[in-house]
Amino acid sequence: MNAITYEREVYYYETDRMDCVHHSNYIRWFEEARVHFMREQGFPYDQLEYSGILSPVLHAEADYCSMCRFGDRIEVIVSIESYTGTRIAFAYQVVDKGTGALRCQGRTQHCFVNGAGRPVSLRKANPSYDARVREIVQGGA
Repeated sequence: MNAITYEREVYYYETDRMDCVHHSNYIRWFEEARVHFMREQGFPYDQLEYSGILSPVLHAEADYCSMCRFGDRIEVIVSIESYTGTRIAFAYQVVDKGTGALRCQGRTQHCFVNGAGRPVSLRKANPSYDARVREIVQGGA
């Protein structure tokens, strides 16, 4: 399994008038967890950008199961769902650390483009980065 857990506290500014986390913040948490995952797994996002490759979001989805509230400690469990060399998808689960309750689950899909916005294959554009991602997907450390 290639999952990594990212832990954080729910901040007051992330809540709304209903005294729960505003739905848009879950997508932000997905990004925080994804960047953490990439760094921890040895293919950091800043290294990708430094090589002239960007990875825009093509699709994001979230299924809200129950509310997070100010002060909760949550874990965002993130893993690579699929990787083709030109696209990558991540899966997320937001879990209440204290109770283990599933709060939200979702996924994001990304592509790889050069500075001009043209699609690139990581296998050709950055072979060592591609090799590391493939190793992670195949269960390597």
